[in-house]
Amino acid sequence: MTTELSADALSGLLERARKDYQDLAGRGLSLNLTRGKPAPEQLDLSADLLSLPAGRHTAADGTDVRNYGGLQGLPEIREIFAEVLQVPVGQLLAAGNSSLELMHDCLVHALLSVLPGAESRWVDQERIAFLCPVPGYDRHFALCERFGIEMIPVPMTAEGPDMAVVERLVAEDPAVKGIWCVPKYSNPDGVCYSDATVARLAAMSTAAPDFRIFWDNAYAAHHLTDEPVEIADLLAACAEAGNPDRAFVFGSTSKITAAGAGVAFFGSSPANVEWLLGNNAKRSIGPDKVNQLRHAMFLRDADGVRAHMERQRALLQPKFEMVARILEAELGGTGLARWTDPKGGYFVTLEVPDGCAKEVVRRAAEAGIVLTPAGATHPYGDDPRDATIRIAPSYPGLTELEQAIEGLAVCVRLVGYEQQAA
Repeated sequence: MTTELSADALSGLLERARKDYQDLAGRGLSLNLTRGKPAPEQLDLSADLLSLPAGRHTAADGTDVRNYGGLQGLPEIREIFAEVLQVPVGQLLAAGNSSLELMHDCLVHALLSVLPGAESRWVDQERIAFLCPVPGYDRHFALCERFGIEMIPVPMTAEGPDMAVVERLVAEDPAVKGIWCVPKYSNPDGVCYSDATVARLAAMSTAAPDFRIFWDNAYAAHHLTDEPVEIADLLAACAEAGNPDRAFVFGSTSKITAAGAGVAFFGSSPANVEWLLGNNAKRSIGPDKVNQLRHAMFLRDADGVRAHMERQRALLQPKFEMVARILEAELGGTGLARWTDPKGGYFVTLEVPDGCAKEVVRRAAEAGIVLTPAGATHPYGDDPRDATIRIAPSYPGLTELEQAIEGLAVCVRLVGYEQQAA
């Protein structure tokens, strides 16, 4: 990545970078790019939710949404998201506001009860491991750490996880029980899984009969361009390959409507749905059906979701374009950085020279720009190369975002040239 420089040229660039950093630190900034939260303006797009269901309390099937019951969720909200998430309505479950909560519960239930196709509970087995494509989502890794599940990093490619590595690991090790996947506009590098990758995941031979793909389709409708990316239907591919129980599909409205008051979804085979509903019946008498009804009334249908997400895109796209423009202007041609240009999702991945990410994040924090900790994109917080930084452009306003990315570029130049001069 690094461009060769003469001693004089490097000295001049380092001197300028030090001056720019001194100026940056003197500005008294207080900026935060740590999490991919929707901005207030995005949340305002769903303000009408707060006035719904406007006196109505009966679902389409006659259910009184104020009362107990309906563990699978309202049919009308499941009908809307069946198309979005590529899951048949009868195999889709609508729950509370958090898909992460559903992932947590699926892990707990797999540990404490026997999955369809399993020989025993996971907790009764000596060792449990998950494959973790990297860079990846830190909250997936946190769940594994919470339950003592070993994490095995797998490199990401432009088409998804390196399937040669995945296929070898799942075939030879019966302790490998699952893989984390964010298949569309993945967190954090924006990769979309190719049809070939989906087919191989569905059909591969696994040593564990109860292997599960945790398919976190968090950005199913979160496009940033005029050319929305579509991915292959994993659930259908698994059924066709003779592995109908392999996929757990997750999604939510968290970055569609109200991030803290949305609806989460679980989709899978009939056997897996029955398994989850049976276990959930021990912990709940039903989800928040009032919220599900208001979401169904607000979004109306899958076309309504798409129209709403176009309004979201109008707010997000300029921010991502600004990030790309500043990084190119400040770091293009320096050899100090590479970055992604995602077609959707919520993140940009910045790659700096090996051994520099933690120091860039530290220098940025000292200048008032808080970033996601370096290493968060890898299991156990350990990026072996210390090179990956996740940028979350969604929450700040344009002016704040401009200041933050310009400041980040200053830190990259400072740390990068210091490393070269050392």
